[in-house]
Amino acid sequence: MARGGLDRLLGLALGLLLALALAPGALRAKPTVRKERVVRPDSELGERPPEDNQSFQYDHEAFLGKEDSKTFDQLTSEESKERLGKIVDRIDSDGDSFVTTEELKTWIKRVQKRYIYDNVAKVWKDYDRDKDDKISWEEYKQATYGYYLEFQDTSDHHTFKKMLPRDERRFKAADLNGDQTATREEFTAFLHPEEFEHMKEIVVLETLEDIDKNGDGFVDQDEYIADMFSHEENGPEPDWVLSEREQFNEFRDLNKDGKLDKDEIRHWILPQDYDHAQAEARHLVYESDKNKDEKLTKEEILENWNMFVGSQATNYGEDLTKNHDEL
Repeated sequence: MARGGLDRLLGLALGLLLALALAPGALRAKPTVRKERVVRPDSELGERPPEDNQSFQYDHEAFLGKEDSKTFDQLTSEESKERLGKIVDRIDSDGDSFVTTEELKTWIKRVQKRYIYDNVAKVWKDYDRDKDDKISWEEYKQATYGYYLEFQDTSDHHTFKKMLPRDERRFKAADLNGDQTATREEFTAFLHPEEFEHMKEIVVLETLEDIDKNGDGFVDQDEYIADMFSHEENGPEPDWVLSEREQFNEFRDLNKDGKLDKDEIRHWILPQDYDHAQAEARHLVYESDKNKDEKLTKEEILENWNMFVGSQATNYGEDLTKNHDEL
């Protein structure tokens, strides 16, 4: 298995249900999908790059999301400002005519997580079989495991025998009111547990179960390495694997007992480090707050509109108007 970047693949589940693919007319649903091992807040936002010719591209993508920022780039300046004004009204959640750093941070986090909710919306109808705008555990189980449950002699018998109780445990954790049905928010927590605080323990537990091959309740160094690299027979370890062994010893194994417990796994895969959304919100307020009262009026935002949104007149080091005309 080749290295998949610094973030480890989080084995929250295994593969597609082959039996469903073989069943004519069956719903091609799948168990909970694989994720990256290390979960970083606002992973869609990433690091702020060095400024280039006063480019506001990072700000635009943080404030609008990548796809919507592209849409704004095709608008006239007046159209961009008009749409921005409507967005400001939505950000001002308490309706006091001011946008605070906290309101901006909440908006940016919402924008960066929108792709998650879009994903849930796309698959919702596949699971909500009775169209009551809720998904029961039975609906999910039948959609995902129905064929396996009926024909237990499939080649995936062992895999899905393991996955079914695991999914059920996760579903119960997401089902906050315990009614065995999931609202859209609860189903989002089920499919994307790394994004919800009350699901973090499930993420840690599933990671431990994925990597702990000897079943002792810990992750030793060899298990840690085996999760990201498969040794070729008699082949040497590449340099990056040796570097990862050093990472394990120096930064993962906090108590230096040669293995990772749940707390150390949590520290590894759920790092509580830099909050990109908070930093971007502070940046936008600082750059636009003319009277330095640490909050923004709509007028202040519209006066500095090109920091928040783009337009045909915005230059990122290329002629967007020319690109638009070519399209």
